[in-house]
Amino acid sequence: MSIKDDVKYVKTELSGDEKVLESAFKLESLYKKYKIVVWGAVGAALLFFVVTTGWSAVRQSKLEAANQALLTLQNNPNDTEALSVLKENNPALHEVYIFSQAAKTKDIKRLAGVSDSKNDIIADMSRYTVGAIEKKPVDSKLYTELVYLEEAYIEIKAGDMEKAKSKLALIDGRSSLSMLAKLLEHSTLKGK
Repeated sequence: MSIKDDVKYVKTELSGDEKVLESAFKLESLYKKYKIVVWGAVGAALLFFVVTTGWSAVRQSKLEAANQALLTLQNNPNDTEALSVLKENNPALHEVYIFSQAAKTKDIKRLAGVSDSKNDIIADMSRYTVGAIEKKPVDSKLYTELVYLEEAYIEIKAGDMEKAKSKLALIDGRSSLSMLAKLLEHSTLKGK
């Protein structure tokens, strides 16, 4: 029986090897059929990796140049070369810098220039700052309650206590400005 078992074993081994060879031939025929697609996919993946890596390196280089320019501007705000490097490499940071410098010096002309920014936050902050410098309340999404407080103050100075109270009523009780609103509301009572 051992010879029969050995023959059976050899037959199963040969049939297993035969199946491996058969699948290798199938794989080879599939490769020949789709060789262009396979190499195209490999090439596309490689190209994507190279472009992504290159773009990341360029972006990092721009950020480093912008950061260096900002550090230079902090030491010397009049450095026009650093300002142009900052504008070229990071326009958003350039707008923030222009806004901060203009707000510090109360330069209405520069603030008005930044108020047309594509960045809604910078535009809103600069419009509000111009209004605050000129002592004219303006609509603001960021400083809504502060605008109400300023408008109420202007109404109190004008002697219209009812309008002042209505503006102060618009300030939320949970707001950090609610204490100031209550103080102003008390001054409306005193004004009667």
